[in-house]
Amino acid sequence: MKLDLYLVTDATLSGERGVVETVRQAVNGGVTIVQLREKHGSAADQLRQLEELAEAIDGRADLVINDRLDVAVAARARGLRVGVHLGQGDDAVTRARAELGPDAIVGLTANTRAHREAVVLMDPGTIDYLGVGVIRPTTTKPDHPPALGVSGFREFAAHTELPCVAIGGVQFADVVPLRTAGAAGIALVSALCAAPHPAEAARMFLSEWQEAAR
Repeated sequence: MKLDLYLVTDATLSGERGVVETVRQAVNGGVTIVQLREKHGSAADQLRQLEELAEAIDGRADLVINDRLDVAVAARARGLRVGVHLGQGDDAVTRARAELGPDAIVGLTANTRAHREAVVLMDPGTIDYLGVGVIRPTTTKPDHPPALGVSGFREFAAHTELPCVAIGGVQFADVVPLRTAGAAGIALVSALCAAPHPAEAARMFLSEWQEAAR
C-alpha cells in the first residue's frame, strides 16, 4: 500500500472524458491509490466500474471503493484486488476486515478525537489508514465537517500511529505543509478529476510531495 498520491473519483468533474480515462491518465502521472466514489450507482454498475478501473490501472496503483463493502466482496470473488474505504456511518470496519481478509486495504474516515479513540480500541490490523479532513471547505463533499486546516490535521496525526491521508480541498500550496505535519499521503478530487490533463497535474503534485521529503 502506497498512499502518497490518492485519487478519489468524481464522475461529474471528470466530464466527457469519463472516470476510467481520468483514472488511467492520473495513474500514468503517478497516482498510487484510487478510490471509486460513486454514491448513486447500483451494485452491478459499481462492480462493472471496478472491473474497468482495474484494467485501466493494470496493477500500477491500489484500488478501493467508497462505502460499498458488498461490492468490494463481490469484486474480490471475481479475482480483483479491491479494498474499501468506509465512513463513520458505513459498515463496521471490523466486519470489513473479516469479510475481505487480512491482505485487503481497509481505510476509515476520521476527523475527531472520539473517532481516533475508537480506533485505538480495535484489534491491530483492522484498519490500514485514516482519511483525515477536510483540510479546506470543498464543494465535492457538501456535508463535510468543519475544516481542520493544516494545524488541525497536525494535531490529529500526532496522536495516532496509523497513517493519515489528508483529504478535502487540498491545494498545491498545502502539499509541503501537510507532509511536514505528518501526512502519509494527500487525497485529491477536483485537482485531478477536473484538470485538463490529469497526468500532468498528478506529476506536479507528486513531485512537490517527493520534494517535501528531502
